[in-house]
Amino acid sequence: MIQRVRKAVFPVGGLGTRFLPATKSMPKEMLPVVDKPLIQYAVEEAKAAGIEEFIFVTGRGKTAIEDHFDHSIELENILSSTGRKSEAKLLSELVLEPGQVAYTRQQEPLGLGHAVWCARELVGNEPFAVLLADDLIQAETPCLKQMLTAFYQTSGNIIAVMNVPKQHTARYGIVDMGKETGSLVEVKGLVEKPAPEKAPSTLSVIGRYILLPEIFEYLGQKEKGRGGEIQLTDSMAKLIGNSPFHGFKFEGHRFDCGDKAGFIEANLAFSLSRDDMRDEIFSIIESYK
Repeated sequence: MIQRVRKAVFPVGGLGTRFLPATKSMPKEMLPVVDKPLIQYAVEEAKAAGIEEFIFVTGRGKTAIEDHFDHSIELENILSSTGRKSEAKLLSELVLEPGQVAYTRQQEPLGLGHAVWCARELVGNEPFAVLLADDLIQAETPCLKQMLTAFYQTSGNIIAVMNVPKQHTARYGIVDMGKETGSLVEVKGLVEKPAPEKAPSTLSVIGRYILLPEIFEYLGQKEKGRGGEIQLTDSMAKLIGNSPFHGFKFEGHRFDCGDKAGFIEANLAFSLSRDDMRDEIFSIIESYK
């Protein structure tokens, strides 16, 4: 029987240096797209996919994330007492239930693979999801929900993938592709940030993963890869051949919110998708022509 995916890991311990000085005292995952921080979009996506337990791998200076998903009694009381019940309800809906959320600290920024390894005791011996808040995906059906449907058909590791321009392969983990079946692509190999002339394809790994717990055995070896960091891609590559491993071509638009231009694009796209903002934003854009 295929185990249900109940837990999701959110690696949020990064330094956010590309957004300095904004991220000097604020976690990059708290940067807002319109009126919600990036991490909230990721948590809402996980909730919509049926995730029950939320594991945050944090670092120093990340307490704002913990506070965001907790009660703010004083603020909620002020909003309620002044008749702003819709805002108070909005805040209360953010709160993750007691026992549903856990935080563990990545004490050194040793890479994404190390961050995921830090969650090993909280995940246990069951399949789990990993969501990177930097990758914001606008989709009619949430990306992770699409992936879980595929997972229950394949019962193996699944990573979200999309094609990128060939000159950008050095920014991503790249898939050595096998057979394609609908939205699924057999993963024959993975290469972390290859130069364009050495890339096996242009199919890149995006920040959504469903992984079997065997990954922790390889992550625990703490082998350093590209950039001197413990790369998640390197350990995933070692899983290939031991169990089914597929890339999933999701439906939706991905915004790279770890990049300034991508972050601004996300704000434009999400504001233009809202009935209460669309006309005003179009007018503002027109005024800059």
